Amino acid sequence: MITNHGTAERDTANRETTAAELEGVLAAAHAARRELAATAPDVRADRLVAVADALEAEREGLVDLAGAETHLGAARLTGELRRTTFQARLFADALRSGALTPVRVDHADPDWGTGPRPDLRRTVTPVGPVLVFAASNFPFAFSTFGGDTVSALAAGCPVVVKAHPGHPRLSRRTAALVTEALRRAGAPEGTFALVEGVEASLAALRDDRVAAAAFTGSLRGGRSLFDIAAARPVPIPFYGELGSVNPVVVTPAAWEQRGAQIASGWVGSLTLGAGQFCTNPGVVLVPDAEAFLAALELPVPDPVLHAGIASAFHDAVRTLSGSPGVTAALVGEPSEEGVRVQVLRTTASAVLADPAILEVEAFGPAGLLVEYTSPEELTAVLDTVPGQLTGTVQAATGAPDPVAPTAVALLAERVGRVVHNEWPTGVTVSAAQHHGGPYPATTAPLTTSVGLEAVTRFQRPVAYQSVPQELLPPELRDRPVGPAATGVPCGSVRSAGAVG
Repeated sequence: MITNHGTAERDTANRETTAAELEGVLAAAHAARRELAATAPDVRADRLVAVADALEAEREGLVDLAGAETHLGAARLTGELRRTTFQARLFADALRSGALTPVRVDHADPDWGTGPRPDLRRTVTPVGPVLVFAASNFPFAFSTFGGDTVSALAAGCPVVVKAHPGHPRLSRRTAALVTEALRRAGAPEGTFALVEGVEASLAALRDDRVAAAAFTGSLRGGRSLFDIAAARPVPIPFYGELGSVNPVVVTPAAWEQRGAQIASGWVGSLTLGAGQFCTNPGVVLVPDAEAFLAALELPVPDPVLHAGIASAFHDAVRTLSGSPGVTAALVGEPSEEGVRVQVLRTTASAVLADPAILEVEAFGPAGLLVEYTSPEELTAVLDTVPGQLTGTVQAATGAPDPVAPTAVALLAERVGRVVHNEWPTGVTVSAAQHHGGPYPATTAPLTTSVGLEAVTRFQRPVAYQSVPQELLPPELRDRPVGPAATGVPCGSVRSAGAVG
């Protein structure tokens, strides 16, 4: 059914998918695309649940394998796997309810304001095979069967996953379980496959059988892939999550009210998982830097995922430290790998003189403290913030905070999610979630990679005009008119935005 060149225990090293193997994978995905597009939503739902069941049945082995490759603890990995299977079940429930197949119907109207209107019915169709670049920092939730894979399968697309080299054995084992679960659930050959290696993934991205791609990783790597996708003879959508420093604003009123609590909360969020979260709050704007620093207690960080992250982290800290007006303020005790929690310090005036300071993401346990002297200076700094995944406001509680409204409004111009009096290192999977943001946080600010709306990345709208009932997709056909029927598709918009 599904071409998968690696086995679960074949070896521990990374390998390169051969050109012949890649051709088999892409040919199978291309061949499966129409059958998958025609598959009923409830059947897609059953397949997602089948995979979730298979992963849950192998939880202990998967967690052990992930721990051996990533150094993440069992509790963290168990929770992440639970999130991963919950996500699949959430999409399955939404498929069954019709929430992932938006339908709009405008019946013919001879008296329409612009002239006689024909019968128009709008639905969505899968885009075709999707290439997913797995991430390293979430070996379950953003990897082989992560949110990109789940949402693409829910949309009715075949999926080809490029394994992350940070956890090759886990990738192969997960892929084997996904493969077998889909096969048992009746999915066609080509529904899912795993490939390995940079060259194979670049060849797949350039192949005209791939209709869209999704990526979570660095700005440099993601931008390179985005440029390849855009430079194809027929460009394709590339949904890249690239990087974010996720600024936090501490208002003067909040600092006066609960400064020590805010400082402690920031360090906890900054160092969670050794700072290896895309929503890590790497910049905090405060009214009193000396007092903020005095309230900080720096822990010894958890292990980092791999040597590449440690090297990039040290490089980013050196870049920040070498920026005009930035100094090292606090350095914690080292981990066994020599990684330390670090807090650097600068001023709003230095940032305004060199806004590029806010573009440096130190992916790991390092944060930049920016002191502002007035609400006007804070506003000026926020106006220089590049696109971000999140922005947080720590405001006063129990009474109006005069700075909070402006901070919330300015952050909303630049981020995908505004957080109030909480911390950004937690991304709930739900219908209302938005995990995205303006460039350089992502390449597609109108979309999300977390939550039910993630499916829209892999669906394309199609309108049918004056098409007979028997030729329409099932979701667009009128239901029989009777005591329990309306004569229009369930959940449709019948005319000019009226919800049916």
